[in-house]
Amino acid sequence: MAAVAVLGAGSWGTALAVHLARSGHRVSLWARSAEFAAQLARDGANASYLPNVAFPPTLAVTADLGASCDGAEALVFACPSTGIRTLAEGVRSGLSGATIVVSAAKGIEQETGLRMSELLETVLGAAHAARVSVLSGPSFAREVGVGMPTAVTAAARDIGVAQAVQQLFNGPTFRVYTATDVVGVEIGGAVKNVIAVAAGVADGLGFGHNTRAALITRGLVEITRLAIRLGADRHTLAGLSGMGDLVLTCTGDLSRNRTVGLRLGRGERLAAIVAGMSEVAEGVRNTRSVRDLAARLDVEMPITEQMYLLLYEDKEPRQAVIDLMSRGVKRETD
Repeated sequence: MAAVAVLGAGSWGTALAVHLARSGHRVSLWARSAEFAAQLARDGANASYLPNVAFPPTLAVTADLGASCDGAEALVFACPSTGIRTLAEGVRSGLSGATIVVSAAKGIEQETGLRMSELLETVLGAAHAARVSVLSGPSFAREVGVGMPTAVTAAARDIGVAQAVQQLFNGPTFRVYTATDVVGVEIGGAVKNVIAVAAGVADGLGFGHNTRAALITRGLVEITRLAIRLGADRHTLAGLSGMGDLVLTCTGDLSRNRTVGLRLGRGERLAAIVAGMSEVAEGVRNTRSVRDLAARLDVEMPITEQMYLLLYEDKEPRQAVIDLMSRGVKRETD
């Protein structure tokens, strides 16, 4: 039994906390709001984000960040990517030198272009950088919470750290593979949300399976192009954190990013869609940060560019698809 702190009581953080507690670990689930934490503790479940999934006896909920992390052998960041920096700053002073740090967030920081593991290494400092890892792959929180079979990747520059995360999370319904290509795993997890918005737009416009298949396939090209430019291994993007997560997010009805695109394609405005959502669709923010990163690196990402124009410059969804289809012809491998 390990002591684990999961930071973030949304659907993903709650699902991971429940899974870890079911696996025999002692888990502290941190919620930002004291009122919300008290409600979760009282109900023994998270009815707001993961209904009908009871908390195991070894799962405790708190709004005290210091108490949550005290004595933790592993610290799991499961909040939206925009909250990672502030949260890391909050735990830095009390973090043990032996604690494994796991990023379960998918995104790129807008202001700096840092991946989440890079951000954690920067904020936590050199003393903790070697124990920073990433957990990513095709995994809807709801399905993890109810125990449906799921496979993900644990990545760290040190294979020993990745194996420690594997041992921590692996279970009868949650299979964990290891990798050392942190860049590839993180870029796959971040950029697939942008492509999922595009897939949703196409569905909302009433286009068919041909269109979706084209977006997924060419979307993977964009993801791979950016990842390789950053030093990733091409093979990583053909795995769980690349193609696997991309297919799930572009096709699954539980995908928040696909849902945003779907509603945009049906004519709704972005502001109204976002205002009505209880959780963050990372693809909306990440479209801007991915587009900016690609521009700095001179990486061609036409789907990302069209999603940026749609989300941030009010381009019409149908015109965005038309412009993608009418680009100059080329070899598929270019």
